[in-house]
Amino acid sequence: MIESDRELSSMVQELWDNDVNRLKPGKDYKISLKGKAGDTMASNDNNDGAGYPLFTFVDENIFKKETFFAFISLLDNYESDTGEPEIVTPEEVAENHKFLDSIIQTPTMKIAHKYLVEKQLSPADKKEFKEQLYRIWFELYARRGSSRPDSSGFEHVFVGETRGRRTVIGFHNWIQLYLQEKLGHVDYKGYSVNANSPQPDENKHILALQFSWKNGIKPKGSIFIGVSPEFEFALYTLCFLTSPNERVKVQFSFYDVEIVCHHYNQKHIGTTYPVLLKYQNPGKGD
Repeated sequence: MIESDRELSSMVQELWDNDVNRLKPGKDYKISLKGKAGDTMASNDNNDGAGYPLFTFVDENIFKKETFFAFISLLDNYESDTGEPEIVTPEEVAENHKFLDSIIQTPTMKIAHKYLVEKQLSPADKKEFKEQLYRIWFELYARRGSSRPDSSGFEHVFVGETRGRRTVIGFHNWIQLYLQEKLGHVDYKGYSVNANSPQPDENKHILALQFSWKNGIKPKGSIFIGVSPEFEFALYTLCFLTSPNERVKVQFSFYDVEIVCHHYNQKHIGTTYPVLLKYQNPGKGD
């Protein structure tokens, strides 16, 4: 493991240890993995290895917590099809700021901010740091094939988009997945494994899966499950700002993970998500 990855790993471990709003598997939520997803990418139900929802229980009291509540208010602010220009209303801008205000107060974002200031990658002033986060995550840009601003890092990673209305891109967040599944818009098709990834575990926090959303299919997606919005924001912002590489290996808790983080014009997040490489020896805590 190269030195920069080792340093980032210790930071991610600190974020993990301070993610006070993280849900506990089997207690605050339960998932049912069922079958392995088929290898074909057709968006028909013959390919359904699961046949049942992924989430069998979530304690929705957690959604009343400030950061969760502010996060969920953002999920209906976007037009999912790429190529459709986004119209951002003043109310939506206010919701974006409210969300950033709420996560900046959390232990995980404070840790990330302190580290980024030490590395001279972020301004020490909280207001300026918030402006930096806004630019990275919420400023609109034109995704491939579009001439008009139709996407943002936040929309792609946390909300999900469709391309040509048949392919789901982005959509790497468990809260959005749970809420969309509850509404009947998501159909979980099963978990994904390949030669390099371990068999998934219902009591662990990272999962590769296949699902359909609206009329599109996500052949393979990878997400954290049960973590707080502030943990993901802190982790992905750290990776975006500290590493020019689009894949960063980190080790924390039970997990050896590659964080994929594509930059868009070096100013915005194109996409970012975790890829589980292996489970560590379980002697290190949750």
